[in-house]
Amino acid sequence: MPPWSNKSMTVPANTPLPPLSELRIQIDAIDQQLLQLLSRRAHVAEQVGAVKRQEGSAFFRPDRVAQVIRKVQAANPGPLRDAHIATIWHEIMSACLALEAPQRVAVLGPEGTFCEQAAHQFFGQAAELVYCANFDEVFHATAAGTAQYGVVGIENSTEGMVTRSLDLFLNSPAHIVGEVTLLIRHNLLRLSHSLEGIEVVLAHPLALAQCQDWLSHHLPHAERRPVSSNAEGARLAATNPAWAGIASEQAGTRFGLHLAAHAIQDHANNRTRFAVICLPQTLPTPPASGKDCTSLVVSVPNRPGAVHDLLVPLKNHGVSMSRFESRPARTGQWEYYFYIDIQGHPSEAHVAKALAELRGLCAFYKVLGSYSLAD
Repeated sequence: MPPWSNKSMTVPANTPLPPLSELRIQIDAIDQQLLQLLSRRAHVAEQVGAVKRQEGSAFFRPDRVAQVIRKVQAANPGPLRDAHIATIWHEIMSACLALEAPQRVAVLGPEGTFCEQAAHQFFGQAAELVYCANFDEVFHATAAGTAQYGVVGIENSTEGMVTRSLDLFLNSPAHIVGEVTLLIRHNLLRLSHSLEGIEVVLAHPLALAQCQDWLSHHLPHAERRPVSSNAEGARLAATNPAWAGIASEQAGTRFGLHLAAHAIQDHANNRTRFAVICLPQTLPTPPASGKDCTSLVVSVPNRPGAVHDLLVPLKNHGVSMSRFESRPARTGQWEYYFYIDIQGHPSEAHVAKALAELRGLCAFYKVLGSYSLAD
């Protein structure tokens, strides 16, 4: 095994090194070779796009992206780490996909939201983002074809489910084809570096909830004003020196704000899970990857033991459930929808059998999507 098999390489101290000018000449020459190879790859990608256009097949295939990245990681001789190889190839494939067919992705705006970060992590920087005022608009843009894909928050590790997204899934024709999990770092941003004189803190309601202990301790008298997104809070904070926003560092850069306080979330391991959605005709259910989640929403007749009976098919067929959430059906009769995540893919026999039995027990049954789990 080579000495850089751990993806790092140290040159022995006594090894004579060529002059820096000579090393730079080598790097310039290698860069020219890389550029030629990237151009060749891009031309082939254009041909792939033409074939897909003739066949009417999907341009973006997240399973294919994952397959290519796994191959290059397996062939990686070092010293670059596998994670860095994945990042490089992800952006190469994103740029080539933009040549095949630019992918429009609806996200919560304005620029600088965590939703935007999630979209870039899944699709790469070459995706064309459509900024929306709220998740309702993201679902609408995706269903109407204004964007081919949408990215919406569905769960936070400290505050639980994003209930509005769950409600929107009920009647939307879009399904889930992927997920992204982000480590969330909330920052207090304003026109100055100081915490003095802050009268209003603006952020999405979830962000305010995730930072409530810090705010109570450091800014107990400041008004907490909910807005449509954290980036919108940052945008507004740039208009008034007495206002501060809770948002990402990218939002601060975008709106010319200073970092008054870094990482103010109450829990260090604060993560948010985002779903990637699209119409089935844009991208059908991705094939099984071996590490899949299937999300569904169901309701059952209001009778004793009905919820218990829902779980029996999963137990009998060895299907593990990773999430079970209830939401009022808003009928005024104390009826509920149940949102369930199970491990596995409907193409697997035991999962298919469990879902078939489960469906027979439900008054309402809808599969929201089957997709590969985020790493």
